[in-house]
Amino acid sequence: MTDERVGDRLWPMLRRLPPGSGVIFRHHATPPAERRAIFQRVRRIARARRLMLLAARPPLPGAAGLHGRVRGATSWPAHDAREAAAGRRAGARLVLVSPVFATRSHPGARTLGPMRAARIGGAATRIALGGMTERRWRRIRTLGFAGWAGIDGWQAGHAAAGPG
Repeated sequence: MTDERVGDRLWPMLRRLPPGSGVIFRHHATPPAERRAIFQRVRRIARARRLMLLAARPPLPGAAGLHGRVRGATSWPAHDAREAAAGRRAGARLVLVSPVFATRSHPGARTLGPMRAARIGGAATRIALGGMTERRWRRIRTLGFAGWAGIDGWQAGHAAAGPG
């Protein structure tokens, strides 16, 4: 997942992702023209590395799908079972369950913990989000998650891991 906090570290992070991984492009606070320019650069890298690229709202041309709470979204954020069910009803193929662990993106937010997070999402393909690292992924991957997402977990100093 991208956002403004990553800055220029985004480019090496994208190059560390294993082929077949996905990128959810956010950059919500970036002015529209600059957001489109960053997206195009991310898109070129994603194509070259065979990464699936989704865009958070507002949608961007060239994305393989949409991330957010909108009918027809490819991926849907869920913090509880009710939100996950809404995502399934809206047709989302992926449900990003969060926060599994404490995260810098939402300091002080109540975490789900691995077991409660594993019960959210039902039959949907679930992705763990929130404080995720390769080490934490190894700890929870047997709980039924298809993979994990993060921002900090892909930065230098954190080992990268692809979906399980």
